[in-house]
Amino acid sequence: MKIGNREFKEHGKTYIMGILNVTPDSFSDGGSWNALDRALFHVEEMCKEGMDILDIGGESTRPGYTLLSDEEEITRVVPVIEAVKKRFDIPVSLDTYKSGVAEAGIDAGIDLINDIWGLKYDDKMAEVIAKSKLPCCLMHNRKNTEYVDFLKDVEKDLRETLALAENAGIEKNKIILDPGVGFAKTYEQNLHIINHLEQLHELGCPVLLGTSRKSVIGLTLDLPTEERLEGTLVTTVMGVMKGCSFVRVHDVKENYRAVKMAEAILNSRI
Repeated sequence: MKIGNREFKEHGKTYIMGILNVTPDSFSDGGSWNALDRALFHVEEMCKEGMDILDIGGESTRPGYTLLSDEEEITRVVPVIEAVKKRFDIPVSLDTYKSGVAEAGIDAGIDLINDIWGLKYDDKMAEVIAKSKLPCCLMHNRKNTEYVDFLKDVEKDLRETLALAENAGIEKNKIILDPGVGFAKTYEQNLHIINHLEQLHELGCPVLLGTSRKSVIGLTLDLPTEERLEGTLVTTVMGVMKGCSFVRVHDVKENYRAVKMAEAILNSRI
């Protein structure tokens, strides 16, 4: 899969997607990088630490988040996208579920659209992505946690997302799927989907795992967000073992090292 000017293997390699939240209210790092100079400094740090792709988000999606207008979200993300594209040679993803914001991001030079609603929030999003011919990451999400058979229902929901993509003209070889850890799932369901990530490969797309500092880790270890690194690293290694192509993380250096170590073990030959 080509993202920006870089080719990403779809099998046998796990890449690091670094998180840059240019928001005042994200659950983990809200307010840390919403000044342009600080954001660019952090991007430089993450590039040095082993980041393969940068994911920029302008609206917090933590529980109880405040919905932004397209205009406010665009005002937050577009200057950062333009500055990053000017200064760094790294593929850039835009984390948004709104077609208007996606269009502004496309005009600013993004390389991938990361939609946490899997094309199901904004009816125009699939068309915008198809027209752009950019790759996309489509996440599992829904408005309730009323599952009949959890894993089968998640797969069914994702197949609906893939059907929306196909109907709009998005090529399947440009789609990454995300199981949506922390979204429309109970604590137990979050653990269960992480433990059964390999089942998502049946859908025929690369898988991205996003667990960094999330509540499933905090609840398991009874720790605040700033102390969830070790728990995140465990889920990252699980992702590598179960064939995930991408892990989306806040702490690039530590997760890069964990991925490298896990891959060395899995690829060892004597």
